Amino acid sequence: MRRLAGLLVVPLLLLSTAACGSDDKGSDSASMKNGLPAITAGEKFGEKPTLAKGEGDPPKELKVNVISEGNGAVTKKGDALQVNYLGQAWDSTTPFDNSFDRGQPFDLTLGAGQVIKGWDQGLEGQKVGSRIEIGIPPELGYGAQGQGDIKPNATLVFVVDILKAVTIPKSATGTPVAQDDKDLPKVGTNTDGKAPSLTIPKTDPPTKLVSNYVLEANGEAVKATDTVVVNYVAALWADGKVFDSTYTTGKPANFPLAQLTLKGLKDGLVGKKIGSRVLIVAPPSEAFGSEEKQGIPKNSTLVFVVDILTKM
Repeated sequence: MRRLAGLLVVPLLLLSTAACGSDDKGSDSASMKNGLPAITAGEKFGEKPTLAKGEGDPPKELKVNVISEGNGAVTKKGDALQVNYLGQAWDSTTPFDNSFDRGQPFDLTLGAGQVIKGWDQGLEGQKVGSRIEIGIPPELGYGAQGQGDIKPNATLVFVVDILKAVTIPKSATGTPVAQDDKDLPKVGTNTDGKAPSLTIPKTDPPTKLVSNYVLEANGEAVKATDTVVVNYVAALWADGKVFDSTYTTGKPANFPLAQLTLKGLKDGLVGKKIGSRVLIVAPPSEAFGSEEKQGIPKNSTLVFVVDILTKM
């Protein structure tokens, strides 16, 4: 996400900045296995791993070792993935990030540029239920600039458990719902994967949160603890200007609702059915209030059209 990225609390890994490596397994030792640092404890899928420090020169290309292969579907570009992971620099014995301690798996859309390139490339073509280890050279990681505790030009090592992979529909579907309130925006009902039209009336905005179906599907209801995969258009009521849209990049966004701090957007999605298109109008009290945020004027009423494509 771009402007809406500031609404989510996301782990370090989400901050983005080749061919896969050779089949050379390298020499094994107590601290190295198949050319990557050995897992010295917690080797089984689901366990928090402990990684040894890398020895010798790190791989110059992406290197992926399958620690244990699952029996699920093979991941492909465009899938929504849910994973657990631990990341560590090649020359370190201390992880810089991991999801195991948080007790919260990490969600991403594969190939959407939401993560570093080494992840997008290394996770593709793996089976759900697998534990893999990925060695990532700097150019597929955080490069010369580094990131946080990660030094410039660092080679990174990740252990990743692939928990789930979901195919993302191109559009919401379902039954069109009458839009007969002339004081509310009108939304297109196309299901071709293109951005729906949005027409905002020249009237005063509502003072309470609006969350209405445009297309009502038959999926299960969204819970406040879900991570949903969405396409959306976000606009200002005042002038109709679109300030964010996933359709401009063609890459859906992941909304972990427990971490979504824009109250109106979160409340407008909870309880709605997966597969539906929803119109949400968030008054200032349900949006950013009297604060200016990311170029959005203070006291703005925000309008969202959200396709709830799937959930993790």
